[in-house]
Amino acid sequence: MARQDYEKWLNHPGMPEELLTELHSMDADQANDSFYRDLAFGTGGLRGVLGAGTNRMNLYTVAKATRGLGHYLLETFDKPSVAVSYDSRIHSQDFAELTAATLGEMGIRVHLYRQLMPTPMLSYAVRHLSCQAGVMVTASHNPAKFNGYKVYGADGCQITLEAAERITGYIAKEETLTARLADFDAQLKAGTVSYISEETIESYYQRIATLQVQPSQQPLHVVYSPLNGTGNVPVREMLRRLGQVRVDVVPEQEKPDGRFPTAPYPNPEIREAMQLAIRQTIESGADICVATDPDCDRIGAGVRVGNEVTLISGNDMGVLLLDYICSHRDASGDTLPPVAVKTIVTTEMAVPVAKKYDVELRNVLTGFKFIGEQIGLLEKAGQEKRYIFGFEESYGYLSSTFVRDKDAVNAAVLVCEMAANLKAEGLTLLDKLALLREEFGFYAQRLLTFAYEGESGANRMADIMAGLRRPLAESPEALLQTAARIDYLHDDTGLPASDVLSFALADGRKIIVRPSGTEPKLKAYLFASGADQAKAEAALDELEALVNRCCS
Repeated sequence: MARQDYEKWLNHPGMPEELLTELHSMDADQANDSFYRDLAFGTGGLRGVLGAGTNRMNLYTVAKATRGLGHYLLETFDKPSVAVSYDSRIHSQDFAELTAATLGEMGIRVHLYRQLMPTPMLSYAVRHLSCQAGVMVTASHNPAKFNGYKVYGADGCQITLEAAERITGYIAKEETLTARLADFDAQLKAGTVSYISEETIESYYQRIATLQVQPSQQPLHVVYSPLNGTGNVPVREMLRRLGQVRVDVVPEQEKPDGRFPTAPYPNPEIREAMQLAIRQTIESGADICVATDPDCDRIGAGVRVGNEVTLISGNDMGVLLLDYICSHRDASGDTLPPVAVKTIVTTEMAVPVAKKYDVELRNVLTGFKFIGEQIGLLEKAGQEKRYIFGFEESYGYLSSTFVRDKDAVNAAVLVCEMAANLKAEGLTLLDKLALLREEFGFYAQRLLTFAYEGESGANRMADIMAGLRRPLAESPEALLQTAARIDYLHDDTGLPASDVLSFALADGRKIIVRPSGTEPKLKAYLFASGADQAKAEAALDELEALVNRCCS
């Protein structure tokens, strides 16, 4: 079957030269990997390696997915409209314009950002323009060879599991190769596609400005890197509006560039991606550095002390922000407790912090759409104002309700404002984190990732998860034999069924294992706590050795 599809593509009239050249250069293994399946439309949309083939991100697979999305919208809504945005990745603008043109040709009204804009601004546009869906062309923080396509619902959240399943059904009915692709210029001229106005952009900025917790007049010197992505304009604009923040941008990573020449893995979770910002922070004497990923929904930060910069983990920054928001909040007149939301793989240190401030802390599945879903539930109950903060360990934060996905523009404002206020007290973010650890104990987390490429890799991941689901008494690992296991795919957890396993050990340590929903990887999250860092990290070392044996 893969060979037949390869031949169809090789002989398809009008095949773009770039794809045709790649097809001619493929060996048998490369052709099989490119055609052995259709690129999966997952719970949030598409993501894959750029290139020719049914299992790749290209004009044809994007058009096919878009036609499926279009049929779903036309069957579900009366006169649907869609907002579309894109990041700096290779072919992102091409895919966004093709998405807009394809939907427009189907009679669906499309609002497209004229320039690349971050994921949170796409979520905002869906709500602001009263659209029924949104599409963000991005592969987030993945390497340059990837691109993707995230789909949003009318609430500004990534689509629900039910919607994703329905859209997948419509996509399955579509042919990948078509005689022609939709013409963007024709749809723009016809008016079915139009550009999003500056009013939408400015209204987002004004809404972000309202999220300040305690404005500070303390000067703060910040080095910022957009990692060649979409954050350059909106993040700098919002920090400029704070007034007291001096921002120096990392010049090599300032302009959009989908090749990411100085950060092969443009992910602020990774120290290598932050290296240029760290160096510039030390050389300039800046207080902190921050970086946002290519679609500007994640943010990383580091603090300079002397000639060293210490990076703050996603979990620790989430706890800092939660405490900052809670400690400056006026709770007078509240009849119901405020609500904070985190994912099940996010630090348990949030539990005692929330308890201190009488905040209801909700746990949801991995994926920020489940945090956005909680905002929607509060909104339906007329309790939207109860929501104060949501975060996940993978550097995603949100304190607004007008965006329903993680927002690094929002987070940049909060992080810099918090750092400025602490500086006025003679403290750094690291000092504050140390104080919180003195109060609540040391909580350590570690993320292990195991890559499994191609068809054989997918089978290997399935085998590992099946093995971990066998009766605990049969486990070759003594620690797991007495663990309390939760299977989020089969157990009654009150959360949507998901391929996730949690093992709680008798001593309080925890392991959570799940396949990634967007990458060919298995992820293992390790949790431990102790009186100090050394004890907590030692407890994690034993868990890491155990997981390596199970997953390697």
